[in-house]
Amino acid sequence: MYGQRLTPAARRRLWLRLGLRFVLAAVCVVLVWTLGRPLLALFMPFLLAWGAAVLLDGPVRRLHRRLGWSRGVLSLLTMLVLFGALSTGVGLLVRGAVREVVSLAENWDSLLAAAREVLVRLEGHARRVSAQLPFEVLAPDQSLAERLGAWLGGITPDWGNLTSFATDKARALSSFVLGLVFFLMGTYFLCADYPYLRTRLMGRMGEGTQSLLRQVKAAVAAAFGGYLKAQVLLSVAVFFLLLCGFVVTGQDYALLLALGLAVLDFIPLLGAGTVMIPWAVVELIAGHYSRAVAVMVIWGVVALFRRVAEPKFVGDRTGLSPIVSLVSIYVGMKLAGVAGMILGPVVTLVALNLLGLGLLDGWRADVRLAVRDMAGLLRSPPEEDR
Repeated sequence: MYGQRLTPAARRRLWLRLGLRFVLAAVCVVLVWTLGRPLLALFMPFLLAWGAAVLLDGPVRRLHRRLGWSRGVLSLLTMLVLFGALSTGVGLLVRGAVREVVSLAENWDSLLAAAREVLVRLEGHARRVSAQLPFEVLAPDQSLAERLGAWLGGITPDWGNLTSFATDKARALSSFVLGLVFFLMGTYFLCADYPYLRTRLMGRMGEGTQSLLRQVKAAVAAAFGGYLKAQVLLSVAVFFLLLCGFVVTGQDYALLLALGLAVLDFIPLLGAGTVMIPWAVVELIAGHYSRAVAVMVIWGVVALFRRVAEPKFVGDRTGLSPIVSLVSIYVGMKLAGVAGMILGPVVTLVALNLLGLGLLDGWRADVRLAVRDMAGLLRSPPEEDR
């Protein structure tokens, strides 16, 4: 009636368990927070190699069954084909992006003049609209074009600092190349010996640990397979749609614009429309009607593709309600910026999947029992204590 009252011995064991659980959880959080990033950076090539080996194991295993060749040869051939194709595609994209960046730097002054001209037209339109209002919006001596033009002039690239930045990055290139070499070597060795290594690793673990790892793997795979992987594929498709649209309409710096908008489209709650809709409005006010229509058509195709393809890519595998997704994005943004916005829903999905698998049932049972015990203590009538 008044809650579940425990015996003194059971109460001591309960609170000792809860205390140990919270201490261990706090120690884990502190260790991850302080040592997580350094250890992740230190072992990143090998962690990526392990992930690549896991992904390549399926194709290599099927080829091994069909052809009968050794896993070492098949792993090497698979890596050469996949990484060669990936390197070629990335190389072409980087080459085109560098060419457009150089062109942007050479034409910066003309682009700045064109931007000032657009601002003058926008200011004239704004003044005509404000003249029809019963109150004053813009002061007579307030020049929108001059203020925004000065701001645009102030963000003219400092090529001296850019050169210094490029020099620093060039010095770090050797470290990147070395890490890439270790990544490729680690991927080959792990993929070639993956069945043996997996069997040895699982053989050294007890049945409980193996079950725990299988549950964690299922939870992480569901989160990444259901959300992050789908979002990456969607953003890649959006990039190519934007690139094709910009190339067909003759838009300058098509590759840079498509890349930037695709990255923006990947970030939750933003999307390419946050830039393309204002862009089309500005083109319309400036009198560039064909450009405004082209931008809106491209954005319409991207938005339609998102609406049609996103349910198919993501489906019901995420299971996140809108409010939980919103909270996870906001908390992730506060903790880790843009990366937190992207990974927040993924971490939430992993946590929810782990809860659903029953890995924290002991915590929940102890907390529930402690709450009932405290309720019994607080709500018991005085005569029971006499």
